[in-house]
Amino acid sequence: MHLSMWTYPWDVQDQGLSRIRADLEGRAGLNTVSLATSYHAGRFLQPRSPAQKAYFPEDGTVYYTPDDAVWAGKEIRPLMAANVAERGDMLSALTRARDAGDGLKVSCWTVCLHNTRLGMLHPGHVTRNAFGNANCYNLCPSSPAARDYVVTMVAEITKTYRPDMLELESPNFMGFAHEYHHEKDGVGLLPEDDFLLSLCFCDHCAARAGDAGVDIGSARETVKGFIAEACEREIPAVRFPDFPEAGIDAFRAFPALHAFLRWRSAPVTSLIAEIREKADPVTRIVLIDLKNGWLGGVDLKAVARVCDGAILCCYDMTPGAVEDLMREGRAALGADRCLGAGFRVFYPEMTGAADLAVRAKAAVEAGADGINFYNYGLIPERRLDWVRAAVDGLGR
Repeated sequence: MHLSMWTYPWDVQDQGLSRIRADLEGRAGLNTVSLATSYHAGRFLQPRSPAQKAYFPEDGTVYYTPDDAVWAGKEIRPLMAANVAERGDMLSALTRARDAGDGLKVSCWTVCLHNTRLGMLHPGHVTRNAFGNANCYNLCPSSPAARDYVVTMVAEITKTYRPDMLELESPNFMGFAHEYHHEKDGVGLLPEDDFLLSLCFCDHCAARAGDAGVDIGSARETVKGFIAEACEREIPAVRFPDFPEAGIDAFRAFPALHAFLRWRSAPVTSLIAEIREKADPVTRIVLIDLKNGWLGGVDLKAVARVCDGAILCCYDMTPGAVEDLMREGRAALGADRCLGAGFRVFYPEMTGAADLAVRAKAAVEAGADGINFYNYGLIPERRLDWVRAAVDGLGR
């Protein structure tokens, strides 16, 4: 069983390789470390760091050593974080320790299209709403240059470092809310409004959808109308009462929009397929996703045909909801793909070891064959014991 904890490179640098292994394998009972190898900006409270209690990583950088020859002539190129030059390539250190028989399995937690730094440098390759406004935090999965960036990055990581697994975060369309910083919304957007604002009508999507026979112009005008209405209302009002439960069928009364939403998973699925095709075959490629992944253009059944599985995050879910999501995930992926569950070891989302254990057990009993815990550097040391209790309760 895959048992891992999402971890940042600076956690490894602060704690050291031997302490990381002792904590994750010895204390928490895990067999894998999921290391961030491409990541976005943030502000992190680091309770375990001896010196960096507050940490602000660089935006949109990679935490490995890119080869200039691999990227020659590419329109979109990665930037190696200064952290790597200053404190060392932790992905290299972890894979060397693994290969020497003195380390954990290594999974690469890789942010794909969520990259504000690159979005601002390459505005022609980001998602754009129905009014043509750029979402600078989200490179578009329909853009050839954005696709080439992600495919090349994953291929380079897997062929250079040969991790056991690589976890794809955000190879899809992203939502409007909670993807940038200091966001302002005085309207009171409803979930359906947020979704409509996230729909991409950039030139790349328009060309691809048009080639597929979608009336992209009509779909765009419909969405523009809904967004305008939301902005004009005095008080927010639900227009689609069966959203999101009905999926894209919540919009079935609008044929052009409905057809566009059916098409929207195509660039995401084909990007994941190309990633898998170009990556080293030794490395398993899995998707990190959430409940209602269709909101970002993810068709889990289609994804199952083109990669090795998925980790579905079960944040803020009751044990019953965890079971439901895992059953849905297993049904979509089939028996031969890996299915993982992701849990935050955050308080008060988790109130103690028993709380985490009951959810982890619910996931495995409903079909999960792996668990990822979030996040090594963000939680107090003693919560590793919560993870151990959860792992021991799985009855492996």
